[in-house]
Amino acid sequence: MITLRQGMIKGKAMDLRSESARQTFFWGELLGDILEAGAVICLTGGLGAGKTVFAKGVGKGLGVKEVINSPTFTIIKEYQGRVPFYHLDAYRLKGPAELDDLGGEEYFEGNGVTLVEWADQVAEALPQDRLDITIYADPEADEIRVISFNPRGERYCRLMEDYKNIIRAGN
Repeated sequence: MITLRQGMIKGKAMDLRSESARQTFFWGELLGDILEAGAVICLTGGLGAGKTVFAKGVGKGLGVKEVINSPTFTIIKEYQGRVPFYHLDAYRLKGPAELDDLGGEEYFEGNGVTLVEWADQVAEALPQDRLDITIYADPEADEIRVISFNPRGERYCRLMEDYKNIIRAGN
């Protein structure tokens, strides 16, 4: 099910429901199919919410052939697809300064797609223009996930319009 709602920053936000890890992966893959170099995707949600599953889908949509797994202990993993895919996990970072020390800005301004899990841990170090995605359990059905998209900036508002059109075409 798709729910559209007015976004907090220009454009419209969107909520998707996911009834399984497979569906969460699929929503990520659809997004990855349309991402271009320079995109920054920021994921938040509790432990086990589905952030890494969504990230794996994004990687597949970007054409990554390698196995994608959580970079919790390495912090950053780089993959090659049709554009480079930079998968960051801020869970173990103690704040935005640590991301800066790791060269976070270079990834955000690079020639690939950067996806940050636990983005709320390093919010001050993130670019202003980005796509924020929050994944959480539906309050009425714990096994259902809600994937909430909030575009920040014109580029991401256009991206969300394209994403919505693709989803609508599939219904």
